[in-house]
Amino acid sequence: MSRLDYAPKLNDIQVTDFQKGLGVFTPKPDKPVSFAALKETLKKAGYTLDAADITVAGTLSKEDKGWAIVIRESRQRFVLIGPKVDQILAGAPTGATLEITGDWKTVRGPNTHEEISPVSRQSANLSRDGLLNNPEAVPEQDRPAVAILSRGSFTEPPLSEWAASPAPVMPLLLAAPIRVTSPGLTVYKGGALTPRLYLIKQHLGTLEVNRQLFDLAVSYTPSPRLQLEVAAPFSRTSYDNKISGGSSFGMGNITGWAKYRFFRKVKTYGDRQVAVRAGLELPTGSKTAPSQSQINVPAFVRQQLTPINGGLSPHFDLAFSQAGGRVIFGGNAELILRTERDGFRMGHEQRVSTDLEYVIPKDPHKPGGELFLILETMFAHRSSGRLNGSTVPGSQGTEYYLAPGLQYAAHPRFVVEGSYQFPVVRNTGPLLLRTDRSILLGVKYLF
Repeated sequence: MSRLDYAPKLNDIQVTDFQKGLGVFTPKPDKPVSFAALKETLKKAGYTLDAADITVAGTLSKEDKGWAIVIRESRQRFVLIGPKVDQILAGAPTGATLEITGDWKTVRGPNTHEEISPVSRQSANLSRDGLLNNPEAVPEQDRPAVAILSRGSFTEPPLSEWAASPAPVMPLLLAAPIRVTSPGLTVYKGGALTPRLYLIKQHLGTLEVNRQLFDLAVSYTPSPRLQLEVAAPFSRTSYDNKISGGSSFGMGNITGWAKYRFFRKVKTYGDRQVAVRAGLELPTGSKTAPSQSQINVPAFVRQQLTPINGGLSPHFDLAFSQAGGRVIFGGNAELILRTERDGFRMGHEQRVSTDLEYVIPKDPHKPGGELFLILETMFAHRSSGRLNGSTVPGSQGTEYYLAPGLQYAAHPRFVVEGSYQFPVVRNTGPLLLRTDRSILLGVKYLF
């Protein structure tokens, strides 16, 4: 919406029915409006506008093609059509100042123009915010010339499918699975900043490991189908085996991602959509492992105390989600192929994750304040790792995790989230660190 010449500021747009996708806005008074331009703008953002009502306050004019309303500020003409025109205009003289409400369309051709099929006529008495609240006395100079109210059904998420709402600003796009890959693209022609803190506890025998991992992800969506993202992790690791211990801090491998959503069909409170995602993990992280004098454990175990799992590593991901009512279900399957860096790498990984969400709206008719109850699972299989060119026996594993979480859409541009992941099944080799818990705290901000 912000790309339309006549669109107002976001704060001047009001949702009137969240579930039905209805809202009202008053365009800029000196700019002509266009239903076709509105529909096309929403279409580019991935949304479909079915219909809209418009209320115009202007001067009644008699033309060759019939009656029209002329807006004083923009000088735009709206042709009145339909079987009710004569009935609604009965008794109104040419030059009268009227307020007409009706179905709005753009008629294309040699003389492209806007048409209204009127359903009501009033004196021009709209309030400043464009809501049809019929105040008793509003000075003519203070009356907005045009107000637009969406009506009918949309084929896109309710929070952004009403005629006046900018498609990027919607909590349901902000809200997404926490650990599971979402097929959603967050914001069209905009970006998202997602800082996350992971508190991870691991062990292997008497060795105890605690990690504080800070991951900063920045994404940008240049089209309704494509999203680009870069994620940079920073890790502090402390370790102790009852005899000796230590700690280290370093940067992990930076990963670049590209997500392509190739299927989408919208449902209330979410999308039915499928996307593929590819990532490339770059060998940028700290590779210095503790020495045996610092901690007396096998070399492959010491390598796991660094912030990296190997060198250049491609990631391949297929994600989907489906919503019905207030329940959202999704999942993803991911493959990670790891290469060696200075003779070390963890095993290749295959992951299958699921996401189950229940939405509790603060107000079913208005966006904002939604609470998402989330339960995620992850099944992961890791093949044997390598060290100094040789396969390491006992470095493979199969694990299954549960992760209950909460997500709160505090603002249309801001979401707070938390998740607690714990193992249900762990079948790991004697040289593979075992994860006991992973606490995730994060926020997401649209820009």
